Amino acid sequence: MARPRSQYSCTSCGGVSVKWQGQCPHCNAWNTLEEGPAESTASPRFRVAGSAAQAVVAMDSVPTENVARMTTGSSEFDRVLGGGMVEGSVVLIGGDPGVGKSTLLLQALAHMGTERKVLYVSAEESAAQIALRARRLGLDGAAVALLAETELENILAVMESTRPSVVVIDSIQTIYSTQLPSAPGSVAQVRECAAQLTRFAKQLCVGVVMIGHVTKEGTLAGPRVLEHIVDTVLYFEGETHSSHRLVRAFKNRFGAVNELGVFAMTETGLRGVANPSAIFLSRAGGEVPGSSVLVTQEGSRPLLVEVQALVDGANAPNPRRLCVGFDANRLALLLAVLHRHAGIALFDQDVFVNVVGGVRISEPAADLAVMLAVVSSLRNRPLPRALAVFGELGLTGEIRPAPRGQERLREAAKIGFSRMIVPRANLPRRAIEGVATVGVERLDEALDAAWE
Repeated sequence: MARPRSQYSCTSCGGVSVKWQGQCPHCNAWNTLEEGPAESTASPRFRVAGSAAQAVVAMDSVPTENVARMTTGSSEFDRVLGGGMVEGSVVLIGGDPGVGKSTLLLQALAHMGTERKVLYVSAEESAAQIALRARRLGLDGAAVALLAETELENILAVMESTRPSVVVIDSIQTIYSTQLPSAPGSVAQVRECAAQLTRFAKQLCVGVVMIGHVTKEGTLAGPRVLEHIVDTVLYFEGETHSSHRLVRAFKNRFGAVNELGVFAMTETGLRGVANPSAIFLSRAGGEVPGSSVLVTQEGSRPLLVEVQALVDGANAPNPRRLCVGFDANRLALLLAVLHRHAGIALFDQDVFVNVVGGVRISEPAADLAVMLAVVSSLRNRPLPRALAVFGELGLTGEIRPAPRGQERLREAAKIGFSRMIVPRANLPRRAIEGVATVGVERLDEALDAAWE
């Protein structure tokens, strides 16, 4: 009896190799090749029944009306999607188990089901389990069609016969196609199922939302080509011990990227937070050393978050640099700039930085807030409670401007901050009522202005 052929697929890019290698020859990732059965060249399986070849059209003759959007019933979810879900779009949403992906989508389907047909396809839970969750959320009277199925061909047949407007696939890693011999969750199965669902959504103008598992590193499981197939990629963020959840857009063909939606987990499901700055600024009653307020920008929304720092004497030859919500490599760079251009040495001190509320800050405009918090902890001198800052710190000690400075200033004034330290290039042309704005160009100027 002939031995069955096998192949090695890369879990990062989906590339196929005939033998195992330590490094993928396609994307150069290490230790990502996994063995599986070789895929045979079956009959064409990429065409939806009844579809025809598309004709070539001139670009200037294509109508450019605004695309129709379907509201999900949650202003925060609509914000992340770019104003609502577009007909015929494909959305991929990932997150840790139990973070609230199924809950949020079930709530959205219950709202959209009042005006159109919706379908919830569960490949992990039974219909009874989904109905039980709906009753806990108070959605037992929602017009949501349920389908507990794992075979892709059956799912496509039900979608073609019922023609729903929105379909939720929970989850893409547990669905398999009979055209492939590999097991569900393999690179070939995930890529094939996602591709066929995307083609079905585009040709029949059906909105599809696929839930994806994540790896230990927090990225979507399966090949990276999965993120290129879909129109929108959303990530659920949040700690299990916290009641707040963040939904961030990393790719959106119908809206702005890096948009952020803030939700609160309640007994009746996820609820949008109208004023997230109030959550992230839940500071202690008095002024404390090592705390500063940053005005950051998440997509089109300015947010005020608290940055905390703790500087303590090191008891080991190598001092520790630990960050939560901030890049540790960026912190090491900023400490070197602080030593070189402000004369403040921390080579014998442990430095810990934390962004309150579980927010992850990646923009350079957070540099000034982090440095002020570090110096405040080192000197044991609290910053004024009504002070908010933003600005990027360059390697030569200059304070560089941040984008959308006017929006940041208006948001801080709306929350009640009366003093701002900003880059000189971000000074407003007209004074903002009730806010004293100080423009700085160098790091030493910012340190002097903070405690003047």
